[in-house]
Amino acid sequence: MRKFLRFLFISFCALFFLVGFLRLGMIYYADRKTVEIVALNPVPVVIVPGAGLSADGTPSAPLRDRVRAAVELYQAGKVQKILMSGDNSTVYYNEPESMRQYAISLGVPDDAIVLDYAGRRTYDTCYRAREIFGIETAVITTQPYHLPRAVFLCDRLGIDIQGVEVEQSRYVRARYIFWQVREVFATLAAVWDIYVAKPLPILGSPEPIFPSLEP
Repeated sequence: MRKFLRFLFISFCALFFLVGFLRLGMIYYADRKTVEIVALNPVPVVIVPGAGLSADGTPSAPLRDRVRAAVELYQAGKVQKILMSGDNSTVYYNEPESMRQYAISLGVPDDAIVLDYAGRRTYDTCYRAREIFGIETAVITTQPYHLPRAVFLCDRLGIDIQGVEVEQSRYVRARYIFWQVREVFATLAAVWDIYVAKPLPILGSPEPIFPSLEP
């Protein structure tokens, strides 16, 4: 029993240091691609990943922050289109549409918004942005705790990506701590997906945001 407990302890420590190493490496990796809004050179698209809905179907506080940052980019002339990617796995839960309505209420014209209804994970959002919507260069807006993973995934999936940290409003403390802890292990899952599992998200026919003008 003592040998078994020692094995478990050593295994836990090894996993802890591995995850910590990957997390720190991802933060360093993304830091070089993170910019302030005023310093961002114009790019075609801003990607807004989902972050959950409130009980009434409106965007959660973190999701509102992400949408507001994207709207600021659009209104500053930094992007031409906003790709809103989220979960719409049931008729009762529609993140992209809720994001769209919120952006419109902030003054964004509807024709500047593109919806991705199958962005159930950040991996799916980045994968589909490249393969379905034809995005090659973009900026992504999200919270500092999530941005390193989002930048890493989009970059590894073929997008020339930059990141903009959103200005965070006040979140429920317990939820914020949960997101921080979850992000550590989500980092390990992201590395596994990119280099080992390479899962295919829900795909479909291409829907390029900027269709070619060639016949």
